[in-house]
Amino acid sequence: MKIYSWNVNGLRSVLNKGALQAMIKSEAPDIICLQETKAKQGQAEVDLPEYEELWNSAERAGYSGTAIFTKLKPLSVKNVLPTEINMTDEFGNPLTEGRVLTAEFENFYLVNVYTPNSKNELERLSLREKKWDPEFLNYLKELEKTKPVVTCGDFNAAHEEIDIARPKTNHHSAGFTDEERQGITNLISAGFIDTFRSLHPDEVRYTWWSHWGHARENNVGWRIDYFFVSSALKSNLKSANIHEELMGSDHCPISIELEF
Repeated sequence: MKIYSWNVNGLRSVLNKGALQAMIKSEAPDIICLQETKAKQGQAEVDLPEYEELWNSAERAGYSGTAIFTKLKPLSVKNVLPTEINMTDEFGNPLTEGRVLTAEFENFYLVNVYTPNSKNELERLSLREKKWDPEFLNYLKELEKTKPVVTCGDFNAAHEEIDIARPKTNHHSAGFTDEERQGITNLISAGFIDTFRSLHPDEVRYTWWSHWGHARENNVGWRIDYFFVSSALKSNLKSANIHEELMGSDHCPISIELEF
C-alpha cells in the first residue's frame, strides 16, 4: 500500500499546472493526503475517478484545508480534532481551518494534518506549544487504543539540525524553535516512528524550500513534512521516501509503503 502526502499550497494551482495529475500517473499511490488545499469541494475540478474524495475545508475561503483521495473505501471519516480547549486567538480558530482529517481503514487510522504555523514573529508559538501539539498527540493516543495510527502532513517544524539546511541561524525562527521541536520529540517519545528518519538515519533531505533566494535550486531547505506510524506498524513499514523531483508546490511529496 503506497500512501503519499503533499502540501500543495493550493489545490487549484497544482491541478492547473498538471502537477498532481503527473504525480498520480508516475507514482500510482493508493492514498493521497493533501494539505493547504485552499479550496472547498467543487471549487477545484478534480477528475480522479479511481479515488474517493474526502475533504475538510476551512470555513474561511481560500485558506488552509486538507483532503484525502483514496482508492480504498474508508470504514469511517472524521474531520474534527476533538478537544474541550478554546484555541481561538488573534488569527482565528484553528479548529475551523480544516486542519485535521481522519480516515479509518481495516488495519489503521490515517490522520492527515496541517499544523498551524507559529508565524514570523512567533505569535502562534504559545498556541502550538500549550494547546495544539498536546491536543493533537492526545487525539492520536486515543485512536491508538482502537487500532494503530498513521499520521502524515505538514507539521511546520524541523525536528533536528539534520532536518534544516541552516540550523545555526534559525534556532529562534518559526519552525525550528525549541518548543516546536519538542512537539515532534513528544510524538516520538509516545511511540510514534518518524518513518523517514527511522529508515534513513543519516540522509540530509528536505521537503520545503522558501520562495526567496533560489532556495530550492540551492537546496537550502527544511524537512517539515512527515509520516509517523505507531510502533505496532514498524514491521509493516517497507519504505519511506521524499520526492524532491516532483514539482508544483513549495513543498514536495513524501511517501511510505506499508505491507499487510
